[in-house]
Amino acid sequence: MHRHDPSALLLDMDGILFHGDQVLPGAAAFLKAIAMVPHLFVTNNPIRSPEEVADHFVALGLPRPDLGRILTSAQATADWLMRVKSGFRYFAVGATGLHRELARVGTPDPVAADFVVVGEGPGLDYEQLTIGINLILNCGARLVATNPDSTVDATRDGHHLLLPGGGALVAPFAAATGVTPTVIGKPEPLLYQMALQRLNCAAEACLMVGDRPDTDIAGAERLGMWTALVRSGRYAPGAPWPDGLPKPDWDLDDLSGLLAVLRGRWPGWL
Repeated sequence: MHRHDPSALLLDMDGILFHGDQVLPGAAAFLKAIAMVPHLFVTNNPIRSPEEVADHFVALGLPRPDLGRILTSAQATADWLMRVKSGFRYFAVGATGLHRELARVGTPDPVAADFVVVGEGPGLDYEQLTIGINLILNCGARLVATNPDSTVDATRDGHHLLLPGGGALVAPFAAATGVTPTVIGKPEPLLYQMALQRLNCAAEACLMVGDRPDTDIAGAERLGMWTALVRSGRYAPGAPWPDGLPKPDWDLDDLSGLLAVLRGRWPGWL
């Protein structure tokens, strides 16, 4: 596939711009450099609403992004379900951010749901699992996951912590029903496609910046996007590249290094 010089960017956030409550090196300068360039912040995290994401930027001392520049997997899931079935009914398991997004366009219904939607955060217990699998097996509800991550990074009392991700939380539903879930978040194409549509940009003219080879880079590469891995998150500097995954166009330790490379390749763009 022929690629054009990039004219827009997609950026993951956690592991790229910040770790929990800590701003990562080069984040502020990178955000300033791309301020006039079409860009979108895309995240597999369905817990925070766009408003909460923007508030988090401000709390960290970063410029507040326009809400239209933020696309979460919860938003993308709700919008995709609306496209599949207008006025849909759903049963959701996950944090309040997911429930808010789904309620914006659908109606909760634990008896006759069209979709069983699983996201991240608290909410999964024996009763919720029982309701969900019976909706799938007896009512024909479709199983949907906001994202496939098996674990996600977090901080607690200043220490790094791994939490179960969307992939881990949807797994019991899939195991109990034998149904493969429809997955919205990276590396599946739906989140990328919605982001590209919002930017009005072709995949081959967009650069994806992420910190995970298995989601950010693999998914973007499949669509023919430019890709840059920044090793400030899950994937540490010096770690060997995972077998079987496509390598990015750029592999750098932090955003400062990426900014220097992009300015050298396309002077005047950033």
